[in-house]
Amino acid sequence: MKVLVTGAGGTLGREVVDHLRAAGWTVRAHDRSAPDPATADEVLTGDLRDPGVLARAVAAVDAVVHAAALPSPTAAPEDEVFLNNVTASHLVLAGAARAGAGRLVNVSSLSALGFAFSRSGLSPHSVPVTEEQPFTGDDIYGLSKYVGEQIAARAGCRYGVAAVSLRFPFLGTGERLRRQLARVHADPGVDRGSLWGWLDTRDAARAIGAALTAPLTGHTVVNVAAPDTTALVPTEELMRRYHPGTRIDPALPGFAVPFATRRSRDLLGFTPQHTWRP
Repeated sequence: MKVLVTGAGGTLGREVVDHLRAAGWTVRAHDRSAPDPATADEVLTGDLRDPGVLARAVAAVDAVVHAAALPSPTAAPEDEVFLNNVTASHLVLAGAARAGAGRLVNVSSLSALGFAFSRSGLSPHSVPVTEEQPFTGDDIYGLSKYVGEQIAARAGCRYGVAAVSLRFPFLGTGERLRRQLARVHADPGVDRGSLWGWLDTRDAARAIGAALTAPLTGHTVVNVAAPDTTALVPTEELMRRYHPGTRIDPALPGFAVPFATRRSRDLLGFTPQHTWRP
């Protein structure tokens, strides 16, 4: 079975390529700058807006993992962030489905809820936040990821292909994770918009692997996060301090993450393996 991985040179993309190859997939790795050719079975570079590059990328693959994106509202000018992320999502997901791919895995973000980069300090109506929470934000990155989910849904529907949009929080392992933890431990308020969610990058790759093979139909949005937060402060205390108007139902004991993750367990059979806590 052959899978196209876009954004294969990024932090998540490299981990996904390694995990899928170890699981027996043949991997075609695409990025704007060349991924290490030793890490994948096939390597492709170039702008996916080029019809020739796109055609080569999606040809004769059984599935696609679309991980390529500008990763924040400040990664480039706002218009570029939105147009890049939305255009790439449409070209890759619709193009792969049209070419015969049987599964679309769209790497989305919990930023698609609208809280993470909100300039107005939005809070969720209630926690744990489920996949039904609509986008209510004011930032262009979160909007681009929300629109990307709609593109995945439409591409899957049009071509009769199962599509999964995985909403990830902050991803990290090793030094990247240690830096994030140090920031949050020094001031939990810096992560109020992301609700202190996180996931080890290795677990994110495992979730993607599960999404490629889970028995799903239609388009499914799935929150994927570690069961605990990045914080040293109990979750309900954090919510009262930084989101006082948010209803907590059911209770969030200890350091429980304020995102609903049952779909990732029930539909993908996924359980995180890594934790930062002793």
